[in-house]
Amino acid sequence: MVQGVTGSFQLMKSLNRSLVLNIIRQKGPISRTDVSKQAGLTPPTVSNIVLELLEEGMVREETGESNGGRKPILLSINYNNHFVIGIDVGTNQLRVGLTNLNAGIKEMISHKLPAGMKVDEFMKILISSIHEIFESTSADREKIIGIGIAMHGIVDEEKGESIYAPHFGFENLPLKDRLESEFGLPVKLENDARCAAISETWFGSAQREQNIVCINIGDGIGAGLIINGKVFRGRHHIAGELGHMIVDLSGRKCTCGSYGCLHTVASGIHIREKVIHEITLGRSTLIEQLVTDRGDIDGDVVHKAALQGDAFAISVFEEAGRFLGLACTNIINVMNPDKIILTGGVMKAGDFVMNPLQEFIRQRALTQEAKATSIVRSQLGSHSALLGAVSLVLQEVFEIEA
Repeated sequence: MVQGVTGSFQLMKSLNRSLVLNIIRQKGPISRTDVSKQAGLTPPTVSNIVLELLEEGMVREETGESNGGRKPILLSINYNNHFVIGIDVGTNQLRVGLTNLNAGIKEMISHKLPAGMKVDEFMKILISSIHEIFESTSADREKIIGIGIAMHGIVDEEKGESIYAPHFGFENLPLKDRLESEFGLPVKLENDARCAAISETWFGSAQREQNIVCINIGDGIGAGLIINGKVFRGRHHIAGELGHMIVDLSGRKCTCGSYGCLHTVASGIHIREKVIHEITLGRSTLIEQLVTDRGDIDGDVVHKAALQGDAFAISVFEEAGRFLGLACTNIINVMNPDKIILTGGVMKAGDFVMNPLQEFIRQRALTQEAKATSIVRSQLGSHSALLGAVSLVLQEVFEIEA
């Protein structure tokens, strides 16, 4: 009985601490009195929690402006006193960053991931990259509070396992256990598209939204779904596998084994393959003049050609945009989200993709309100998944679980 009471007290203390921290993060600089009012906690309780946070260096005090009496002492998060390691595992590149508690990037390294690598080779690159971050930073290792990983493919975030990484062919890789054993830090794992969505709710254009879809359009296509402010993963962790939405019943075979998936008509890999195929068949295009070897053709090269008015390059992006518009229209009609955010390498093409995408929605969405759904490009750029990985750790510090 005593043990149960002690556990309940510790839980309440932890919840109160997270509550106070989150109020200071969202409302700071803020006085202890105002924290007490907003948290619904007694002033002595807030003072004890704040004392602990000051001793740990999680918060700091500063002097506010006086309204005639004594200048108030205000509290704010000491963002640069603790750090998080964020990892973005892409299809061909691994990026590891060290950030402060406001996701300000302090260090960043990246390594190419070789085609056809085995699990042991991947783990060696991953672990050595994290060690490299530790060695390159001047931050005190004791101030690093956790590691977050954005992993492509299907993941089990509770177990911290990569269930299936299709580009690598990995299955049931226990990333959390391996890295916690190696580094002695808590490790959080999530799908990369969901990480991008989480980063938008913390640092991007969805901080005031409750229902969003963030679509990552790169070599593959995936979506992160936030419903009523919570990440939606589905029963078997595959919610958001938008790249495998069927958009063409007579379409090409996809890497998943099905036919006509969105991936086969709008992904970065498809754009590259389509351009090379058409050039091989004799298509006249400026794209070929921009490279010395057809193997060097990628989305950036196609974009450069489009900017110079190349009709074929423009048509490739327009086709991808229309299919993405079809996918977004389906999402709008099914989910009716507050906002759809687009990120990933393909979106570097900007209006070449956005204009046909939005035109399709205007033509096909169900109602006038649906047609006007906010569709925006991410302002977080190429860092969205990595910042989402950092947010996985920040959630443990700041958020209050119901």
